[in-house]
Amino acid sequence: MWSSMALAQVDFEQPPIDYLKAQPDDVITKLQARIDAGEVELKRERGLGYLRSVLDALNVPASSQALVYSKTSFQLRRISPRTPRAIYFGDEVYVGWVRGSDVMEFSAVDPKLGANFYTLSQNETGRPQFRRHTHTCLQCHGSSLTKGVPGHMVRSVYSKADGQPVLGAGTYRSDHTSPLKERWGGWYVTGQHGSQRHLGNLFVNQVDNPREADLDSGANVTDLKPYFRTAGYLSGHSDIVALMVLEHQTTMHNLITRANFLTQITLRDAAVMNKMLERSDDFCSESNERRINNAAEPVVKYLLFAGEARLTAPIVGTSNFAEEFATGGPRDKQERSLRELDLRGRLFKYPCSYLIYSAAFDELPAAVKTRIYQRLWDVLTGEDTSEDFQHLTPVDRQAILAILRDTKQGLPEYWRRGNDE
Repeated sequence: MWSSMALAQVDFEQPPIDYLKAQPDDVITKLQARIDAGEVELKRERGLGYLRSVLDALNVPASSQALVYSKTSFQLRRISPRTPRAIYFGDEVYVGWVRGSDVMEFSAVDPKLGANFYTLSQNETGRPQFRRHTHTCLQCHGSSLTKGVPGHMVRSVYSKADGQPVLGAGTYRSDHTSPLKERWGGWYVTGQHGSQRHLGNLFVNQVDNPREADLDSGANVTDLKPYFRTAGYLSGHSDIVALMVLEHQTTMHNLITRANFLTQITLRDAAVMNKMLERSDDFCSESNERRINNAAEPVVKYLLFAGEARLTAPIVGTSNFAEEFATGGPRDKQERSLRELDLRGRLFKYPCSYLIYSAAFDELPAAVKTRIYQRLWDVLTGEDTSEDFQHLTPVDRQAILAILRDTKQGLPEYWRRGNDE
C-alpha cells in the first residue's frame, strides 16, 4: 500500500539539487515580487489578519478549508479542538492559519526544489514579507513521511480531547490508497459517507484502546457548531471531498519531486562516469536506465490511481468545494475533464491525476518524463494490463487517453498518431 511504503531519503541538500542554496521559484516568491512592485496590496481584517486577502492573491478557494485539531504542527500550543488549524490549498500551494496566531504558514510547490516553506507575520507594519524556512520544517517535511524529499503530507492520529495525539496508538499518512477507516484522525470532517467510517471528529482517552473507539460518533457529521465556534473561520466546513482531494494531491506532489531529484542525481552520476571512462555524453548504462525507470514507475502508478481504496457508499460534501474544483482545468472535445469527481466508487470519474498539467510535472527532466509518457501510453492503449492497472476498464483507458490528447501540451509525437481531428 502506498501509504505505508518506505522510500529512502534523497540527499537533496547537496548538488545537483542544492535545496538550501538554490533560489526558490514558486507562487509565494512570485506573489512577493508583485507585492514589492506595488501590484498587489494585502489587506488585514480583524480576527482574520491577511487570510482572506492572501487566499484571493493566490487564487485559493475558501471552500478548500480543512480543519485539524490535533497538536501536530509547530503551532501546537495554539491548536485544539476549540481552535483548530485551518488548511487551504490550490494546485501549487498550501496555506495554514490558526486563530489568534501572529503568523500564517505556507508550503509552495517549486518545480525544481519540491516544497518550499514560508511564514508571513500577521502583526508587522509596513510591506508584508514572506520568510522562507528550511531546517526546522524539513525535520518532518523532508523525511520518510514525505517520500524522502521536501514535501507535504496529511497525517492521521488518534487525538485526545485536548488535541494531544496518542502516538503510542500509531499514526497514518493518508493518501488515496488509504482505507477510509484510517483517515482523518485529528481532523474535523463534514459530509455524508453512508456506512463507511473514518477517524475524524473523534476523541479518545489514554486509558482505553484507541483502536477500539466507537467510530459512529464522528460519522456523517454535517455541522461543526457543537464542536467549536465556527464563526471565527472563513467557512463552517471541513469538507470530506476537499480532504480527499488534499490527500491525493500531497502524495502526487511528493512523487513528482522524488522522480525529479532521483533523475537529476542519476544524470549527474552518469556524466561523471562517462567522462571518467571517455564515453559519449549521452551514454546511459543499463543500471542508470533502471534507476530512471524506478523513479518513473511510482509516478505512473499514482497518476493512474493504482491501489486506490474503493468507496462502498457515495460521498457528499457540505460545501461548494466539489463544484468549484470541478470547474477548473482544461476540457477535451467532449467537454470531459480530469477534475470531474466520481465520489461513488472512487474519487475521480477519469482516474488520472490533474497534476499531470502542473509545472512540476512539465519541468521533470526529459529522461524520466519520456519514460513516464511511454508507460502511460502502454497502460492507456491496453498494452499493459498488469494487476496494478486492473482497476482501469477499457472505457476508462480510452477516455483518459482522449482527454490527454486534447488537453495536455508537450505529449510525444506518437501520442498524436491516430488522434481524431
